[in-house]
Amino acid sequence: MDDYRVVADAIAADIAAGRLRPGDRLPPQRRFARQRGIAGSTAARVYGELVRRGLAVGEVGRGTFVRAAKPPPEPALAEPGGARVDLELNFAVLPEESARLARALEPLLRADVLTAALHPIGAAGTPVAREAAAGLLARGDWRPDPATVLFTGTGRQALAASIAAFVPVGERLAVESLTYPVVKGLAGRLGVDLVPIETDESGLVPAALAAAGPVRALYVQPTLHNPLGTTMPPRRRAELAEVVARLDLPVIEDGIYTFLRDDVRPFAAYAPERTVFVDSLSKRVAPGLTAGFLVSPPSWTARLASSVRSGAWAASRFAVEAATQWIVTGTLAEIEAAKRRDAAARASVVAEKLPGLRGDPASYHRWWELPEQWRAETFVAAAARHGIALSPAAAFAVLPGHAPNAVRLAVSAPPVATLAAALDVLAGLAGGSPDDLVTD
Repeated sequence: MDDYRVVADAIAADIAAGRLRPGDRLPPQRRFARQRGIAGSTAARVYGELVRRGLAVGEVGRGTFVRAAKPPPEPALAEPGGARVDLELNFAVLPEESARLARALEPLLRADVLTAALHPIGAAGTPVAREAAAGLLARGDWRPDPATVLFTGTGRQALAASIAAFVPVGERLAVESLTYPVVKGLAGRLGVDLVPIETDESGLVPAALAAAGPVRALYVQPTLHNPLGTTMPPRRRAELAEVVARLDLPVIEDGIYTFLRDDVRPFAAYAPERTVFVDSLSKRVAPGLTAGFLVSPPSWTARLASSVRSGAWAASRFAVEAATQWIVTGTLAEIEAAKRRDAAARASVVAEKLPGLRGDPASYHRWWELPEQWRAETFVAAAARHGIALSPAAAFAVLPGHAPNAVRLAVSAPPVATLAAALDVLAGLAGGSPDDLVTD
């Protein structure tokens, strides 16, 4: 039996028949090869085929396990789920937000103003919009030059334009080993290979980046990292700035959560001559009311504007005008302050219900390294049976089969009381065993 697919089919049949259950650990590859009378290289291909089919998941240092369920038809985190308690997606929309936003937009609804807002606009927006955006994005002693601000329809489009501007098809982009899933999707569509870089409790490890071999750019989330929720300390930012300068490497900094830590200088302040800062309104306001921002070094502004235009990623004029109105009236500043208070309140609930989770207290998400008896995929499936949606580590891992045994909790969406109740359920699950879920 030298065809690895035949062996994989046999294992798949055992899974379908229930002889191998979700969470069961498959034998180490050497033992599996001996049991089946096949070569070690064939065993490796069998396990790789099971992972490719979505029937198994590999965990670094732990082995290969039967997956809890078939993978969803949509990519992880692509769309809101139907669970009663959504701890999968981060979209904090506060009760008072809509009224504040509506009041600020009233001047735009005059016929003459609306007529102007209906006309097209370029990636550079307007001088007033650039000045307003520069003030919105400023942090500490860092304030971008308004002349270097560009606008896109969404933050995802800003990321796409940045990657396309610096990483040609077939070339390599360095990212943290656990990264924003949308970046994985964008890289695939743009024909870019991702190179995972080691992280530790302080964030991306500069020495690991230096040892990674040739890459064309670096994508990084130094503030309230998604999914880990950590914030890179100043010393690590300075070390990383030295390494990217030595490598002459462009950096794409994702600042989507920086509004929750307005006391932290962005990485762009440490390496202003080589950092593109990306942000949007999707977290500050809401996913349905957004615009993206790009801030670049002056020498790259034209290059990035061309990338925005060629990708058809420019913002609509009305979105730019609305964002400007929300900024200049102070509406966004009020909403940001309210969301920082909201995040702090939720942090207290998380600390009480599930103490010891990894993540900055200012963050809207936490990283949970699960107890030994649980596999991440099995735990996610168990939570779903209780009406709670979570994100497994595999959704963020750059390399298939290299996900740690962990889940991300996004705590911004449900009401605080609902969040507290859901965390009680999860704590109870974690204290039990997958065997508790088996019914005769």
